[in-house]
Amino acid sequence: MNNAFLLLGANLGEPDRQLKDALKEINEKVGRITRYSSVYETEAWGVTDQPKFLNQVVNIETTLAPLQILEVIQAIEEKLGRVRLTTWGARVIDIDILYYNELQLDHERLIIPHPYIADRKFTLIPLCEIAPEYIHPVLKISNAEVLELCKDPLNVYRYQPEK
Repeated sequence: MNNAFLLLGANLGEPDRQLKDALKEINEKVGRITRYSSVYETEAWGVTDQPKFLNQVVNIETTLAPLQILEVIQAIEEKLGRVRLTTWGARVIDIDILYYNELQLDHERLIIPHPYIADRKFTLIPLCEIAPEYIHPVLKISNAEVLELCKDPLNVYRYQPEK
């Protein structure tokens, strides 16, 4: 069984519902979700003129290989209404592979570990909630240490849904 971490993000439509729908699909088609972070809200990273994002990290056990996971999560994104228009633009759902075991992969379609983990608090904060001691396979330090070194100025808050 393989161990993988996925980052989910959404900022169009009904982001909290879309995250829940994505979790259901991931659990059914990618692998068993073993840990969930809280949902976090943050301003957009990269392209900043867009709505705030909701983000969540999950840990899964899977029998799929990394490129198989990529195929399945892209199909999930498409099923949930994702249209790829611009890099770092607004989206209905985004699912990224952060880690896969201790694998280092540099493929034309997929880089593992995700190349922006160390630059994004919206990734690191939920990741540290569920796996602070997990060692980044390239940097050779824990997620908690990577977060301490992160220079990202954006604030990340636990999401409080409106009642």
